[in-house]
Parts: sequence; C-alpha cells; structure tokens
Amino acid sequence: MRNDGRKNDELRQIKFTHNFTKNALSSVLTEFGDTKVITAASVDLKKPKWMEDDDNRGWVTAEYALLPSSTNVRCARERSKISGRTYEIQRLIGRSLRACVDLSKMPKMTITIDADVIQADGGTRTASICGGFLALRDAVNKLMEQGVLTENPIIEPIAAISAGIVNDEIVLDLNYEEDSNAQADSNIVLTKSGKIVDFQTTAEGGAYEQEKMHQIFKIAEKGIKDIIYMY
Repeated sequence: MRNDGRKNDELRQIKFTHNFTKNALSSVLTEFGDTKVITAASVDLKKPKWMEDDDNRGWVTAEYALLPSSTNVRCARERSKISGRTYEIQRLIGRSLRACVDLSKMPKMTITIDADVIQADGGTRTASICGGFLALRDAVNKLMEQGVLTENPIIEPIAAISAGIVNDEIVLDLNYEEDSNAQADSNIVLTKSGKIVDFQTTAEGGAYEQEKMHQIFKIAEKGIKDIIYMY
C-alpha cells in the first residue's frame, strides 16, 4: 500500500475545471490530487518571427511557472532568467502539444499555452500537458465558432502521466514524497491511439533492468487511457 493508500496502478483523484478564468480565450484548472495547475490559451494572429516568409504554418508553444507559494518552501519568481528546469519543462509541454496538431490547418497563428502551478505535489509537468491539451482544444473550438479557423487542426488527444519505481515496485502517478524517494522516475506522453510522443525515464539511484522499463510503460499506458476517457 502506498503512502496515500492508493494501489500501485491507481491514479490520484483527477479533476478538470473548464473556463476557470474569464479573460483568457480558454482556461482549465487541472487537479491531480494536491497538484493544481492553471493552464490558459492565448492567440496571436501571426506566426513566430523566426518562421520563413513562405512558411504558412501556425505554431503552438508553452510557458511554465511555479508560483512562489506553490511549494512548501517559497520558490523565487523567475523574472529576468528562467532556470534550466523550467526551460526543459516548457519545451516538453510545447513539443507535446504540437505533436497532436496539424500546424498547416492553423495558418499564420500562434497559440500560447501558459501553465502556472499554484500547488505542487509531484507530476506538475504531466498535469500541465493534460490541462494544456484541454485548454488548446477549447481554444480551437472557440476559434472555429468565430470563423477564425476553418478546419480543426487537432489530430487526436494526448495525455501524460508519471510512473516509476518506488520501494522496488512499479507505481503510477507519483506524488512528491514518492518522487523524492523513487529509484526510477519517468514521464510519459502518449496519443489516444497509443503513439509515443515522449518517454523520459531516469534512474535516480542504481541502474534497473530493461523489463522494469517495459512495466513502467505499460502502467503509464493504462493511466493515460483512463485520463483521456475523463476528457
């Protein structure tokens, strides 16, 4: 039995609250147990400056932040320069969201997903991806209703979850205490059809057998199917 009473393959209680704020085009409060993230979508009707002039695709990108009071010890705001961890996480969110859209169907448009962690208890990046997808989907639906988009660029849903090895057992959706003591920690992003978008896995202590990596993937696959069913 885990420290919060869950079975090894059991997700924390998950909740998605749509239209959580009123000013963003779309916003979602995502809750994975005690981890809470606000994701919001903003639209700029022009493509990024770095794109070639004859490239008419659109773009999806992301920004991520831990709010100062989101952790048990106050984390400083990243004002002038973001940390390597933050940069890596927002790149992961952006890559994951671009993997589920056809950028040619949102020409000369940039959608930015902001993920702000208001309470952290493990799995903030995976919760950000799930909430980010829902905010993106809600934004796309509104843009189609407004006639700004003529085709739906979303190919299929994606979701993400953490998994790992804790006390020599394969467990799903690690909270902070489990993540801090994990022998191996993974973040997996899959499409609804089961295609791999990202599979990051790291041994935190000693090396582990390849068979356990397969077990981590299988338990994450089950969790992601359950999350997408909640969408």
